[in-house]
Amino acid sequence: MKQLEINARKRDNFTKAAVKQLRREGRVPCVLYGTNKETLHFSVSEKELRPLIYTPNSYIVNLNVDGKEQLCLLHQAQFHPLLEQILHLDFLSIDPKKPVSVYIPVVLKGSSIGVREGGKMYVLSRKLFVRARLEDLPDSLDVDVTKLALGSSIAAGDLSFDKLEILTPKTTLVCMVKMTRASISDAAALEEGEEGEEEEGAEEGVEGTEGTAPEATEEA
Repeated sequence: MKQLEINARKRDNFTKAAVKQLRREGRVPCVLYGTNKETLHFSVSEKELRPLIYTPNSYIVNLNVDGKEQLCLLHQAQFHPLLEQILHLDFLSIDPKKPVSVYIPVVLKGSSIGVREGGKMYVLSRKLFVRARLEDLPDSLDVDVTKLALGSSIAAGDLSFDKLEILTPKTTLVCMVKMTRASISDAAALEEGEEGEEEEGAEEGVEGTEGTAPEATEEA
């Protein structure tokens, strides 16, 4: 799994005035939580956080706070309700020797049968929650959709990956192929055209028998 290095500065002043001053300086107040470790308060430049926040990828964060490094995951982000501004971030520290639970992006591979027949692919889950050792975490979860037909779907329970446990509920849909309105209209028009041709052929057959005298039968 990809790693992203972030440089931070420890903070000791937690007053509202201090937080406002940090934001005026273009920095984001953050907190690192972890088992058997003290909660760590720090701040990071908002520009340095953008590759972590505004991306479809998931990262293991190598957090450097005043020269001390710690591996962690982004847990929660708080944004301004009106402005595109990061207000606060929570991180969770991780132990590289223990399994990690994290969201991994889903990447669909192949051209499905259903799409080639006129359907549309819908991605319903762009990430899955998984658990694995740090060295076994992939950058993405590749899902083969080649055999996915019209009206068919793939759920989390249909997938399996080496050295990785899927924690997302098995019934959660990952993707599905559905008929588009245009495809339904085309199919209906084609069906009506075929029915019209059959009726026309039947009428021609009836017209061909008109005026034909019945065969004479011999009387005894």
